[in-house]
Amino acid sequence: MMKHRISAGVLALRDDRILLVRHYRPGVHDFWAGPGGGVEGSEELPLAAEREAFEEAGVRVQARVMAYIDELVDDWGRIVKFWFLADYLSGDIDVSANPAEGEAISEAGWFARDSLPAGHVFPDILRDRFWDDLATGFPAPIKLPLKQSIF
Repeated sequence: MMKHRISAGVLALRDDRILLVRHYRPGVHDFWAGPGGGVEGSEELPLAAEREAFEEAGVRVQARVMAYIDELVDDWGRIVKFWFLADYLSGDIDVSANPAEGEAISEAGWFARDSLPAGHVFPDILRDRFWDDLATGFPAPIKLPLKQSIF
């Protein structure tokens, strides 16, 4: 039976830079992504996204609008992730306090469009389309194509 997970994440901006966290496990995975994770209990999606930003990167953000609906499928099951455009509120980056068991976040940072980290960045639209979509203000969420997860 296929498992399903509902997840929420932020595409948080500060001075035209986007917040990314690095998930690193030697020999297993190494990628950067906007902070995000599983929704807990009856938690509202935007609040879950904001909580994840604080847990994974130590910063407070405010989710503004739903930007993308992202679907991934792999041997584990299917993940539906709701990405929210968010604004930086307060705090300095700190990846040391994440309460999630087994989390492998090694660093985080604010990145300009032309200086994103090398390697895998998720969602992959951050390398191109996101910056054009950002100019529209996301009048409605954009459904991304279903993808096979590579990690």
